[in-house]
Amino acid sequence: MKNMIVCDLDIMMGKPVITGTRITVELILEKLADGESYDDLITAHPQLTRKSIAAALKFASESLRVDTIYPIKKTA
Repeated sequence: MKNMIVCDLDIMMGKPVITGTRITVELILEKLADGESYDDLITAHPQLTRKSIAAALKFASESLRVDTIYPIKKTA
């Protein structure tokens, strides 16, 4: 699954994408968060597979695991 996501400065400004496409991990996450299903994504982007969508989710979760996220206190 690791080879399914690439970051290349010549493709989508280096954002992580599904290998062989210009479909970003970010786009997949946004569409899933908006309620689209795997089938919706595959219909809209036939070059995607269930495996590539799962790889995007895995990549995102691993990326968050290695980052330190500091909560921002809201000001009134």
